[in-house]
Amino acid sequence: MDFLSASTWDEALAAKAAHPEAVPIAGGTDVMVELNFDRRRPAALLDLTRVGELAEWGTDGDLLRIGAGVTYRRIIDELGGRLPGLAMAARTVGSPQIRNRGTVGGNLGSASPAGDAHPPLLAAGAAVEVASVRGVRRIPAAEFFTGPKRSALAPDELIAAFVVPPAAGAQQFAKVGTRNAMVIAVCSFALALDPARRTAGTGIGSAGPTPLRAEAAEAFAAELPWEDRLALDEATVRRFGELVAAAARPIDDVRGSAAYRRHALAVLGARTLRWAWEEYRCG
Repeated sequence: MDFLSASTWDEALAAKAAHPEAVPIAGGTDVMVELNFDRRRPAALLDLTRVGELAEWGTDGDLLRIGAGVTYRRIIDELGGRLPGLAMAARTVGSPQIRNRGTVGGNLGSASPAGDAHPPLLAAGAAVEVASVRGVRRIPAAEFFTGPKRSALAPDELIAAFVVPPAAGAQQFAKVGTRNAMVIAVCSFALALDPARRTAGTGIGSAGPTPLRAEAAEAFAAELPWEDRLALDEATVRRFGELVAAAARPIDDVRGSAAYRRHALAVLGARTLRWAWEEYRCG
């Protein structure tokens, strides 16, 4: 196995162009597990830890642009107020040591249907910025995942950042597992309210071949009593949860059955809507 190292973003792109088979590594919290268990033996690794641009975040017009090397810990500490849903998900990732090393960029690169960062990015309407020596493009998060651990990345592309609007309203994230953190989700769900537009964004994790949106639930949310800020009755909350569950495409596996995942998502959908709506009602 060859080991490639880059000090600048241009060097990283040039190395990836010359060695498209090289697997990028930054935090290493996914890649090293696969190597240690002999699940993967790439021809080369491309070390990105010295590329300073990847660890930066800032604004891009009305959007936030967060470098692929920004860790979960920094998202919690520095961006929790602007991206509360993503920060909630970040708090459930691994142990403190993992959160100090792991990155959303790495989560996106792995493209696992169970990635904790994916549902909040879907719910918030994020896009993934990828680059190569050929140029830069932004792929909506809903189009980035193409299958289990497969993405729209070309062989010569690297993930540079993700761009996302700051929260326009209440956001929530919840997942089911044997414990809150240090566990792969049986299923997860994220919700992002935008009262000005009277919309709700959704994201489902670990209940399909890719992270999914619950589009029927989003359409149903347009009919909520946004203007009057009335309390939601139980039938409305339950119906939203049912629509979330109906959008899932789960399978039976060692972590849970398809039927259990659908049931759990109905509960998570109802629960997160209730929490987020109460936060909206309280101003």
